[in-house]
Amino acid sequence: MDSDKALLIQVFGESSGSEQSEEEEEEEEEESSKIEYRSQPKGCCCCWERFEEIKGLWLCTDFLSLQHQSSLLSAVQNEGWFSEASHNQAMRFGQLPSWAMELSDSIRDVVVSSSYNVHDDDMELGISYNGRNGASPFPSDLLWREPLFDQLIVNLYHPGEGICAHVDLMRFEDGIAIVSLESPCVMHFSQVEETTGESTANTKKIPVYLTPGSLILMSGEARYMWNHEINRKPGFQQWKGQELQQSRRISITLRKLRQEE
Repeated sequence: MDSDKALLIQVFGESSGSEQSEEEEEEEEEESSKIEYRSQPKGCCCCWERFEEIKGLWLCTDFLSLQHQSSLLSAVQNEGWFSEASHNQAMRFGQLPSWAMELSDSIRDVVVSSSYNVHDDDMELGISYNGRNGASPFPSDLLWREPLFDQLIVNLYHPGEGICAHVDLMRFEDGIAIVSLESPCVMHFSQVEETTGESTANTKKIPVYLTPGSLILMSGEARYMWNHEINRKPGFQQWKGQELQQSRRISITLRKLRQEE
């Protein structure tokens, strides 16, 4: 049999067809994996939830994996901002820490890739997530501004500590991102009265459950026309009839400073 093979080689030369096909198969597999990888955002595969009553409010509960949450916590702790018990807030303007810039890039990536990860209900409604019909988690004019964010605020909350109802200052542009770490919590949104600019006691509050590693985006009406608050006092942190067990919570808020005209 070997002699027959040798004779064929003498007549026709060595054939590389089978080797090429194997190489081609390997290349196709590699290319397939590259395409699959490129279709995913950096750090996670996110599925978005939007709130019909609050235009411009989007939530991604699985933005950061457990590993990425741990890495982000380490980066925050390494800054040394909370080394003293009296310190519970840190703010940075302009050039942000490298880890905050990477977080900003990840937010942009996950919004861009949102067309790959939509809820079935939205698909049935024919909702597009490519930004051309306003259904994107972040409007394109905000998403592609440079830099996406240039202001950072990191807050540390102990059990019982939260934030009062407020709308972020007008010194910041439209488009705000909040990443939650450690303890879960419920953030409540209440519509601002057009006449007074404040919420009333009878204003309906819409709860949003923020899990560790979640990302919330606010733009348009959600940013300007709705107060948001977190009341972590005993009895106020309720979700689906159950009171949440509170521990330390860290929030990372990214915003863009408004340019003075």
